[in-house]
Amino acid sequence: MSTTQSERLRELLEPLVTSQGLDLEEIAVDSVGRKRVLSVVVDSDTGADLDRIADVSRALSAKLDETDAMGEGEYTLEVGTPGAERELKEHRHYVRAVDRLVKFRLTEGGDLVARILAVDEDGVDLEVPGVKGRKATSRRLAFADIAKARVQVEFNRKDKKDVKEEEEA
Repeated sequence: MSTTQSERLRELLEPLVTSQGLDLEEIAVDSVGRKRVLSVVVDSDTGADLDRIADVSRALSAKLDETDAMGEGEYTLEVGTPGAERELKEHRHYVRAVDRLVKFRLTEGGDLVARILAVDEDGVDLEVPGVKGRKATSRRLAFADIAKARVQVEFNRKDKKDVKEEEEA
């Protein structure tokens, strides 16, 4: 059984990322012209600020320098976090997306856009926004019914504090 370079890198780097209190989400090695780029995506339940990213980047760079995992040629190491519209693949991704608006592609076909209210081992509890003045409705989705899920960016969402202040005014 052959092991890809990404799998070998994951085995090498994941313990180091985990020791920094982060999860290793993705590893990709791409060629850009004559140079190679090693992209590492990390995250945690509490997020990853720039200081944590810098710390893990230095640790990964040192580990890579002491091994031949990237071979002899030059490469660039890029360490970052998932984008705003991240795809939800793991249970922990759904947990981190509680209170976020998500677009679900259903296994039975069709799409559903809803806010995640709660997550358990079997699926998610959702709030489906009302359309044309109708009230929002609740819905339960089992993980088996989800083909794909992606967080949506909301530019004009009022947080709970803003809504409460408006109600009290």
